[in-house]
Parts: sequence; C-alpha cells; structure tokens
Amino acid sequence: MMKGELAKSYFMQGYNCSQSVAMAFSEEMKMDIEQVKRLTIGFGGGMGRMREVCGAVSGMTFVISALYDEEKGDIYKRVQHVAGKFSEENGTFVCRELLGLDIKGADDPTPEKRTKQYYKKRPCAELVELAGNILEEYLSNNPS
Repeated sequence: MMKGELAKSYFMQGYNCSQSVAMAFSEEMKMDIEQVKRLTIGFGGGMGRMREVCGAVSGMTFVISALYDEEKGDIYKRVQHVAGKFSEENGTFVCRELLGLDIKGADDPTPEKRTKQYYKKRPCAELVELAGNILEEYLSNNPS
C-alpha cells in the first residue's frame, strides 16, 4: 500500500489529518505508532481545531523533523518544499481555506462526529492521501 493510501485509511478510521499522515510513516521514523498518534493529535483541525495550517502538512512536518538530523534552516527548507507542493495542488495549506470556511479559529474545540455526511463535505481524506504521496516521493528522492 502506498503511503497516501495508508494515511487515508487511518483518516477513515477516525484519526485526524496530522495523525494519519505521521502514522503512515511510523516505521520510517522508527517510532511506535501509539507514540506517533499521541504526539501528533494536537495538530489536527488546523492545530487544535483553530483552522490554521492543515494537519496533513503538520504531519509531513513532524515526519521530516523526526527523520532528518540537520540544522534548523535545512529542516525548514525541506518543510517549505513539501508544503509548497501541497499548496501547488490545493492553492493553500491553510485548513479553513481548504474547507471553505470564512472564520478564523473555532469557538468549540469538539471535533465533529465522523458520519457519512462528514466525509462527503470534507476534502480531508483526499488531502491526507495527497500529503502522504508527496512525502513518500520526497523521502524516496531525499534519503535521510
């Protein structure tokens, strides 16, 4: 299974965008999947459901940070590269813009229930899949 498909399958199981992308790369990071789930949960919903940077991009950032032992500027360059690819495909990497929301942030931190309607109205599953594919390609071309 390609990493994007794996990330999408995690999302469809109820994990948030950041968790789903990062969990797909737990083996590469040599991290226990339970630890990855815990460490990335707060990045979902555009960081704590504030609708800022997409959780899928935060998940890619987490993986890059775990895999490359480099100076801060070098890590930033890698993150900017994959975030740029994601943005090229979607026009943005801001959660609220990807979801078509007018407001910044949310008053209620409670995640929405995962129903058929939720999955129909949200592009998140496809965005997680895209992020997983972008990161998989990046890592294959830039071994750590």
